[in-house]
Amino acid sequence: MVYFSCILGVWIFLLHSHVTGYPKRKTTESEDIRNCMVTPPHLPPTVINTSERLRALRQLMHTHNITAYIIPSKDAHMSEYLAERDMRLSWMTGFTGSSGTGVVTLQKAVLFTDSRYWVQAERQLDCNWELQKSVRIPSIGEWMLKEVPAGEKIGLDPYLISIDNWKSYNQALQGSNMILTPMEGNLVDQVWGAERPPPPTSEIYQLPDNFTGSTWQEKVSNILKQMENHAKKPTAVLLSGLEETAWLFNLRGDDVPHTPVFYAYTLLTKGNISLFVDRQRLSGKALLSLTVQCPASLCVQVESYEHAGAGVTSYAQQDGVRIWIGTEYTTQGLYQSIPQEKLLEENYSPVMITKAAKNSKEQEMLQAAHVRDAVAVIRYLVWLEKNVPTGSVDEVSGAHYVDQLRREELFCHGPSFETISASGLNAALAHYSPSNTTSRTLSVNEMYLLDSGGQYLDGTTDITRTVHWGEPTPFQKEAYTRVLMGNIDLSRLAFPSKTSGRIVEAVARRALWEVGLNYGHGTGHGIGNFLSVHEWPVGFQTNNIPLEKGMFTSIEPGYYQDGEFGIRLEDVALVVEAETKYQVSETPYLTFKVISLVPYSRNLIDVTLLSQEQIQYLNSYYETILKLVGPELKGHQLHEEYSWLQENTKPFSHAALMAASLGTLAMSTLASTLLTGV
Repeated sequence: MVYFSCILGVWIFLLHSHVTGYPKRKTTESEDIRNCMVTPPHLPPTVINTSERLRALRQLMHTHNITAYIIPSKDAHMSEYLAERDMRLSWMTGFTGSSGTGVVTLQKAVLFTDSRYWVQAERQLDCNWELQKSVRIPSIGEWMLKEVPAGEKIGLDPYLISIDNWKSYNQALQGSNMILTPMEGNLVDQVWGAERPPPPTSEIYQLPDNFTGSTWQEKVSNILKQMENHAKKPTAVLLSGLEETAWLFNLRGDDVPHTPVFYAYTLLTKGNISLFVDRQRLSGKALLSLTVQCPASLCVQVESYEHAGAGVTSYAQQDGVRIWIGTEYTTQGLYQSIPQEKLLEENYSPVMITKAAKNSKEQEMLQAAHVRDAVAVIRYLVWLEKNVPTGSVDEVSGAHYVDQLRREELFCHGPSFETISASGLNAALAHYSPSNTTSRTLSVNEMYLLDSGGQYLDGTTDITRTVHWGEPTPFQKEAYTRVLMGNIDLSRLAFPSKTSGRIVEAVARRALWEVGLNYGHGTGHGIGNFLSVHEWPVGFQTNNIPLEKGMFTSIEPGYYQDGEFGIRLEDVALVVEAETKYQVSETPYLTFKVISLVPYSRNLIDVTLLSQEQIQYLNSYYETILKLVGPELKGHQLHEEYSWLQENTKPFSHAALMAASLGTLAMSTLASTLLTGV
């Protein structure tokens, strides 16, 4: 009888954990979310009052005879991350997400953003702003068709919108008799006035030769050769993206947070190289590097940044010229200054395409940076294991500490983006960043998601790990394991050369799809050598270029349970040749080599869900981590961290765990049989 009671108790416990551990959709409202339906409205402390700013903007709109004004979340170079002086949408709305569009009419103000930022927007917008849960231009156009009278003007700064987006707005408004009007001077800047931060003044410096894959002269010669070989014989290439110019000339700066770039344009012609930049900011070495071969052909003419538009217009007026542009990074403002017949339009410039595939030296540097980066992340995970149980770590202090650990590594210049340090329900926000008003204390009873990276002279890093220091629920373990399965399946996939990432992207989702789960963000993005952490045009989205040997991309499936927890496992991988059984194609098949080197959380992995191939891959990956990172830890006298790494890279045994699983199943079956007989 005692034996039966024991069995029954175990069975009830297992049943209870199964029932209570799986998802229940919750719709609870938190005090950190605005509520505009009550009087007075409830506004969290993260909100700013935008009434006066909107009043001033509408006054200017009335002066310019426009009925609606569009506020993009971009700068004049289509950058993802913005300098503070270019954060017009953020200043106007209080919303700090990286993707969004504001539309202000004389009566309403609306923010359009995607699912990553819906909760964040409700935390940051005051009640002057409506939230529209879409960022697609057709949706914005549909809203304007309803709210803006026919025949009215819609204002927009043409230097803050890409060519393609301008065309999309025109298409969305087609047949409405509304006029999309390019504005001279930005109205938000005028409202912002003297409070707007000044232009940057920090030094633009030359990247040391041992951290470059090629000299700038070799890179320029390569682009000139591509111009010569192009069927349409362009005579010039216009570079608008900040990382394009930085990469081409091996220069770096600090104009944009977390990305070592500087404000500049480049017009590269067969007979002249014009760099439009603030000359006073160039270091002596940088200026010498650019002009050392003057007046020979590979000589850079440094011209004022403010003269870029005039320089492009002047060149375009010459006879027999054709300017090659990448439409993804060229603004409508520059585009409209070039006669249509003198344009060669492609999605990306030849510089963007060329830098996407790294040469052997660039590959070696990026991999070396990830080894050192792993040391910092492992030190952080060990520190968390010791300190989280004491209740002394919150999201903000954790983010600061992992950033500090990275800065202690060789060649580090700081984080590559704002660290995502998210505990519990905050981790359900895919792009949450902690603040003093939203920060939660890390707990052994909650999942914790860390998405972070570093900028090193030899490479940029980006890695995400999700951990749990207590007893995760069965559903949390299954969700985590299925995210891991998707990461593994895509990482070990073999595919033909020049396969588009969007074709294979579903592989990372398959394990989640099988049980009705999914995630609402992209599966991966390119990454640079001491440049952008999100380097286009590599990745798995529809507007990314086909995958080729030498490209780096992140692989980052996830799952987010609203109001409870979030999971993401992100690794950076190098596209390499695959070893296939058959080689019938002249071009070898490709696969991925993961270069992020931090173990996953063992207590969150349900090995019984993994295939033998997935376990073999995981064990092989762990061998690589121990082989590459272990010596670094020992070399730094980090003995505790090395012991942790040894423990967390132990191989998984499918047979042992299968036996344990069968034992649990047998116990449950026995208990069920006994209960039936009672």
